[in-house]
Amino acid sequence: MRPPTAFAFAAATTVFSIGCAAPARQSNFHAPTGSLSASGTGASTNPADYVGTGKEGPAREVGIATWYAKGKKTASGEPFDPGGLTAAHRTLPFGTWIEVRRRDSGRTVRVRINDRGPFGDPKRIVDLSKGAAEQLDFLLAGVVSVEIRIVSGP
Repeated sequence: MRPPTAFAFAAATTVFSIGCAAPARQSNFHAPTGSLSASGTGASTNPADYVGTGKEGPAREVGIATWYAKGKKTASGEPFDPGGLTAAHRTLPFGTWIEVRRRDSGRTVRVRINDRGPFGDPKRIVDLSKGAAEQLDFLLAGVVSVEIRIVSGP
């Protein structure tokens, strides 16, 4: 067997680098379906319009929630508390409060964004602390379909 050549190594490295690159992902926030919509109501669908204002927004995101219980520090710099009611989201500002509603049972929990994620599957929209996952009763399942919306606080 011949040892790999410099050309083969360079080609493999290039293919690997290109295959791992992913475009930036935009948030999936949109106005809810049904009678409430942004047009004609004066309601904004921009999550930034609700953060820190005390208003609860119609903006929502639908997808998969997962939970995690390991970590030392969050992306915001605060220590990770697995029992706390916190979450990771890709784009919402740290300190934003969201309500997470389990779509199959209607159970809800309010959590504060203090970390970044989830990464990987674009259908995953939020990673919850173990404490929040307990509130929604999906520790054993590990994943659940949810809807999230920005709220004014706990």
